[in-house]
Amino acid sequence: MRKRSAPASPWFAFVLLLLGTAGCAALWIMLATATGRQSSWMAVVAALDAALLLRMARVPAGAARALWGVLAAAVTILLANWFIAAAHLGKMFGLLPWASALKLGAGHAWTLSRLANDPVEIAWLGAGLVIAAVASR
Repeated sequence: MRKRSAPASPWFAFVLLLLGTAGCAALWIMLATATGRQSSWMAVVAALDAALLLRMARVPAGAARALWGVLAAAVTILLANWFIAAAHLGKMFGLLPWASALKLGAGHAWTLSRLANDPVEIAWLGAGLVIAAVASR
């Protein structure tokens, strides 16, 4: 008979998910700035990463874990799009991406992201959220 391991601390799961989200967003931002493309397919990678981290943290299966997976993927998508827009804008003004991100307003970031993401990119972002829900449950 297989013995089930006890769930880890909720704080451990939260910190692990936070670090994974930041790392995946950083990778996405570097890829997008290196290629000059949005690389929205990384939303699927972010979704799978969130699902894997939630399972590694032994978060109990169910709707709550699926919600945490979708939330982590959505935060990764938002962070990546914000910093990609900031990196491109900051490049024109001679600012580092994180300096530009602090000066970028929400309305301006939203406009730049809408202009940069065509329907195919939006489909990748949506697919990432759906995959996060399914893979995390």
